[in-house]
Amino acid sequence: METPQEKKYRQMTESPIAPLILRLAFPCIISMLVTSFYNMADTFFVGKLNNNSATGAVGVVYSVMAIIQATGFFFGQGSGSFISRELGKQNRDTASKMVATGFSCSLLFGVAISTLGLLFLDPLTRLLGSTETIFPYARSYLRIILLGTPWMSTALVLNNQLRFQGNAIYGMVGITTGALLNIILDPVLIFVCSMGVSGAALATVISQFISFCLLLIGTTRGSNLRIHLSKTQFRLEYLKNIFQGGFPSLARQSLASVATISLNLAAKEYGDVAIAAMSVTQRIMMFGASAMLGFGQGFQPFCGFNYGAKKYKRVIQGFWFAVKVSSLFLLGIGALGFAYAPQLISIFRDDPQVIACGAVALRAQCITLFTHAFLVMSNMMLQTTGRTGPATFLSMARQGLFFLPLILILPWLLGLTGVQIAQAVADCFAVACAILVQRRTLKELRVMSGEAS
Repeated sequence: METPQEKKYRQMTESPIAPLILRLAFPCIISMLVTSFYNMADTFFVGKLNNNSATGAVGVVYSVMAIIQATGFFFGQGSGSFISRELGKQNRDTASKMVATGFSCSLLFGVAISTLGLLFLDPLTRLLGSTETIFPYARSYLRIILLGTPWMSTALVLNNQLRFQGNAIYGMVGITTGALLNIILDPVLIFVCSMGVSGAALATVISQFISFCLLLIGTTRGSNLRIHLSKTQFRLEYLKNIFQGGFPSLARQSLASVATISLNLAAKEYGDVAIAAMSVTQRIMMFGASAMLGFGQGFQPFCGFNYGAKKYKRVIQGFWFAVKVSSLFLLGIGALGFAYAPQLISIFRDDPQVIACGAVALRAQCITLFTHAFLVMSNMMLQTTGRTGPATFLSMARQGLFFLPLILILPWLLGLTGVQIAQAVADCFAVACAILVQRRTLKELRVMSGEAS
């Protein structure tokens, strides 16, 4: 009789590609959509305080949230991509050791980030781009977020490990429950308990702790690899594999944090209105792209299993299917965002100046939104197949190689308009790089497919 592990292997390497990726992607899409609600909910409810400084504070602290996410994705993607390849090779024991190693490393690093952040809370809050009026709100919000760092980052590890095993449904349950709880707690703690921005932060920390617990339970269900801390391997071989698989995510998320700080500093020259407007725009764009990211995450376990099983033609076919579907989706989302930009901004901050400023930035990014499809899918395929160098280059391209110079140059040339369009211009340069890099990778896979056949 076929075991659950054998059934999973056969499903991942033999099932028709399109329905398989769609089935894998569905829970990932739900997880990404509800994950984006964490910050969306905070921005929405804090915006109801009728205080641009409070709204700006959420945007200022977002860069630290990006660092926490960077840690989670580093260990989650790094261990997860290795796990999927090993399962494709049917090396279950090696994969099990990596599950424990990724989990333990994330928990330890989370504690370190929390400790350092709290020790240097005031200078960190100023470094993030706080104005004098935003500072007290940002400090209160950041202090509570830092307390929850260990389980916030490790929850992302658990979610990534589950989906790389092809069992993202368990991750969806944990993430969705936490997001719904966050939406309930936000208005209760912010308004009923009169905690303001501190209530928003506390709601996030509590809800993500519940997510962490549910995800931990999910690892004990079905064919999932169990977490046995005794199997943790602080050996160079395992740490190297985590680094190779996770460094592109670390680079991408870390640069997202630096980019947010740079954006806040550039917007700071134009007051709290500009910071609030760019903060809201970031949240909306994050939500708009989250479904596409979830679709790409559904492609990753498919990619890892089939690459490990040396079924390179299936990897190529799956990649192009993912690019086509996500491109069409983003074209539609971009068109809607462009048409209803002022209305979308007003949902979060009903201030005419914030709406006017944010609408320009949102429309600029909606025009180039469809380019994310090829860029992200290329990066995910490179990362999952162990091509650390090219994957890291593409991870750094959008926010690092292009956005950071542009956010310095364009405001100097165009003023506030330069702040508003910098990300859209960076997207155009980044996708051009992705096309050049991915052409070479696809050619290599076609050659390997010919050798393997």
